[in-house]
Amino acid sequence: MPKLKTNSGAKKRFALTGTGKIKRKHAYKSHILTKKTKKQKRNLTHIGLVANVDANNVKRLLCLK
Repeated sequence: MPKLKTNSGAKKRFALTGTGKIKRKHAYKSHILTKKTKKQKRNLTHIGLVANVDANNVKRLLCLK
């Protein structure tokens, strides 16, 4: 069986935690920030986790499962 290639877009966007969960960044934090409130921008800074429903698809892209 040939080697599997990791999806290069996914490897830039996701990272694994120590417990095996998948970290992600929030959207809407890259541009047009002047009309967003300070609270909204601050809350978008925090790291989120991928939902359990989507975790298997992301793991497949990262060749983890």
